[in-house]
Amino acid sequence: MTHPMLASVAASITELKRNPMATVSAGDGGPVAILNRNQPAFYCVPAKTFEALMDKLEDQELNTLADARAQQAEVTVTLDEL
Repeated sequence: MTHPMLASVAASITELKRNPMATVSAGDGGPVAILNRNQPAFYCVPAKTFEALMDKLEDQELNTLADARAQQAEVTVTLDEL
């Protein structure tokens, strides 16, 4: 069975256990596919990359919410009413 490889760098679980920081650094800021018996088991990403990914996902969720609310009627209020 074939599996898509969503990283340009791959390492074995043994390599990850032996030197985790070197394995992460090998990805040069991108994901590293961690293989178990030559099949991708999971992807390892640096903290900054993961944080950027989470920010993009949050932005996407907020855009979806804003698009859904774009069709709602506008309500005019004054500062005194708030």
